[in-house]
Amino acid sequence: MKAMILAAGRGERMRPLTDHTPKPLLLVGGKPLIVWHIERLAKAGFKEIVINHAHLGSQIESMLKDGSAWGVSIQYSPEASALETAGGIANALPLLGLDPFLVVNGDVFTEIDFAHLILNSHDLAHLVMVDNPPQHPQGDFALIGDRLISDGVSKLTFSGIGVYHPHLFVSVKTGEAAKLAPLLKEAMNKGLAAGEHYQGLWHDIGTPERLNALDKQLS
Repeated sequence: MKAMILAAGRGERMRPLTDHTPKPLLLVGGKPLIVWHIERLAKAGFKEIVINHAHLGSQIESMLKDGSAWGVSIQYSPEASALETAGGIANALPLLGLDPFLVVNGDVFTEIDFAHLILNSHDLAHLVMVDNPPQHPQGDFALIGDRLISDGVSKLTFSGIGVYHPHLFVSVKTGEAAKLAPLLKEAMNKGLAAGEHYQGLWHDIGTPERLNALDKQLS
């Protein structure tokens, strides 16, 4: 299975840190956020990684190069301007191929074992859900058994980690911006979205304060 790291966001809430440094290259625990992902993906057996980028994307390519430093092969999917999550994934489909692939947001930190994540043959998506953090108390989707529903009383938060089938993005035009949530909700309404509740270490690095807190924790 191939993996994709989403790294095209502008990181507005992280300014001024992201004025001159792309968010995935911000340091935490002594190394860039995106390097933590690459190391864990390599450890889990992933050999091919696709990274999209827009804002200051050349810095990402200059630092990571072809990925050989971590024993992986990295390909890049540049965007003139950020295409949102679904648009960025759809734009990278020629690099990702015809089989299911893993996607992880470049601005989260987690110790999840990527190796165990799979997509059932009849599903279009498998999402990793986490407990609702203080900054997102309302959650996103409800999990009943291994099925995800868009409406429910006890919603969990989408971690930004998922496995997708390329067919999930069939309605997205290449090169156009598109959000992921509508596609996921459509798959849920058709019973084609699964999920799991991960209760290990996970952080959404959305503000300088949360970045600093995690840095102190890791140090």
